[in-house]
Amino acid sequence: MEKQTAKGDYDHVKEDLQLLREDLAALTKAVAEGQKSNANSLKDEISRETRAALEQLRKRGDAALARATEAGSQTVESVEHKIEEKPFLSIILMFLAGIIVGKMLDR
Repeated sequence: MEKQTAKGDYDHVKEDLQLLREDLAALTKAVAEGQKSNANSLKDEISRETRAALEQLRKRGDAALARATEAGSQTVESVEHKIEEKPFLSIILMFLAGIIVGKMLDR
């Protein structure tokens, strides 16, 4: 009788261990899926934030380019106006600038 009880206890422990293994496998699978889900959520959030930051940079870059273009246009108009006011002086200044550049390149 004691032998049967020991065998019954052994079978019961064996069944408990098998159930424990199955529970552990299910828990491991659930944790892995949860981590996958968290990683995907984090990836999506990083992608959204990156796109938003890039869009903001693009807007700032476009605004800076527009300001630089406007400033360049104003400068060109100002130079053109001064050349129209004093064409002879402008020709002399360009001639002198050419001589200076030529001397610098000779060295």
